[in-house]
Amino acid sequence: MSDAVAAPAVPDFSPSFGLGAAFVQSMLASKRPAQRLWRRRGLDLNAASTLVALDTADEQGMPVQLTGWFASPAAPRSLVVLIHGWEGSHDSSYLYGLACTLHQAGHAVFRLNLRDHGSTHHGLNQGMFHSARLAEVLGAIRQVRRLADESLPLHVVGFSLGGNFALRVGLYGPDHDIRPRLCVGISPALNPGSTLRAIDQGPALINRYFLDKWRKTMDAKARAFPARYDFSSLRDLRNFTEITRAFVTAHTEFPDLDSYLARYTLRPAQLMASPTPLAILTAQDDSVCPPADFDGLRLGGSVQHYIATPRGGHCGFIRNWKLESWADAVTTAWLA
Repeated sequence: MSDAVAAPAVPDFSPSFGLGAAFVQSMLASKRPAQRLWRRRGLDLNAASTLVALDTADEQGMPVQLTGWFASPAAPRSLVVLIHGWEGSHDSSYLYGLACTLHQAGHAVFRLNLRDHGSTHHGLNQGMFHSARLAEVLGAIRQVRRLADESLPLHVVGFSLGGNFALRVGLYGPDHDIRPRLCVGISPALNPGSTLRAIDQGPALINRYFLDKWRKTMDAKARAFPARYDFSSLRDLRNFTEITRAFVTAHTEFPDLDSYLARYTLRPAQLMASPTPLAILTAQDDSVCPPADFDGLRLGGSVQHYIATPRGGHCGFIRNWKLESWADAVTTAWLA
């Protein structure tokens, strides 16, 4: 473990034999059967959760509706808002598993779906999701606060792109009367430009995974709003950076790719000066969020916890063949 201290009472990450490869870890993050595993332990979180519609607004003040799933024990210790990664949802395995772990530990849990995620392409919002849409997330969190006792501590935890959102909530939330006790980024995408390059230059299966996800989103949005969207010119592109460049100029308010990426790029010095306490977990073999993006980040200032494990892949951290998540244990310890 480097540049790091482990959370109290949680041993260092040492995956079982056969689980050490970065690709295996990254694949299991989204493919392990988290719902079935937790039902065997006696918890069906979806059955215990309520679907909630949240009326919020974008940066221009235009109405936006997001959704999420809320579950709370009788006397919760805190309220935790969980944010999935790009093309994930409230049911993503990595997020569902952490939600169950936190709920079992006594926390109220809200699993937020970002715009156009969680099967919400079809009617809630005409405008497409993009990663700079922070205002609607902040507005949604303000509403989520009212679902539980507003005196409860608030935590925000996100994975990958959701980790970027969670850290931005820590950076900018206090200006909007949102003051989490801790914001946690797990495998957070700090530098989206280098993440795009990593997807283009990395393992072919990772590139294909993200391209397939993106095409499904384009198809769903075009079916929902055929008079507004035509993505036929993007379908034959294989370079994720160029797809994003074309999307930005055609479907966002940003004039070019660089100005768009700059809006949600996070620098280590910026994080260490955050007005909100932060915690970050990443792996040095992450092929989606390169370890160089974390150069200069260290414990100190507002960064209360920082762990960079040698292994773990992207959002993986699966520690044994029971498919138990070490990230869940660490995050729960941090929130305690």
